[in-house]
Amino acid sequence: MRAEATRRVALVFSLLDANGNGVLDADDFTLMSDRVVAVSPLSDQGAKDAMRAAFDRYWTTLLTELDANGDGEISFEEYTACVLTPERFHGTITEFAEALAALGDPDGDGLVERPAFLALMKAIGFEPGNIDTLFDAFAPSADDRIQASSWVEGIKDYYAPDKAGIPGDHLVAGTGV
Repeated sequence: MRAEATRRVALVFSLLDANGNGVLDADDFTLMSDRVVAVSPLSDQGAKDAMRAAFDRYWTTLLTELDANGDGEISFEEYTACVLTPERFHGTITEFAEALAALGDPDGDGLVERPAFLALMKAIGFEPGNIDTLFDAFAPSADDRIQASSWVEGIKDYYAPDKAGIPGDHLVAGTGV
């Protein structure tokens, strides 16, 4: 497992802990999905529902795979064991990535405009400067849009334990993780 992957996952864990109690629980995923959907006013209800379902699946996968003691909480150590194991988490992260990209592409043209990207990533909790750098790493067009499919692949790469030097590494810069 690469150190870069561990840093990326540590950052996401800290962001997903939306209620700040040091562990992940069902409330975190409800809070996060509410924040993300709230910044997507141009998206249709189907896309919003898909995003909520993806957050629900994310939580359910963690709970099912990792909560051996049945306390309804996932520690950082437990989280790392699941999300950095592609065979356990690939389907979940693919659903999440596709739902997030769909929110960023409300007109369905396969392109995500910078303002939508920034709003969604900021709602998740990433640093604005790092979000801009990430968007630029996806090689936006002259009209400042990226391929939704590139973003989906970038999200999946973010969780790959063997990847380094990927666009998602920009999200960790300067975060202290």
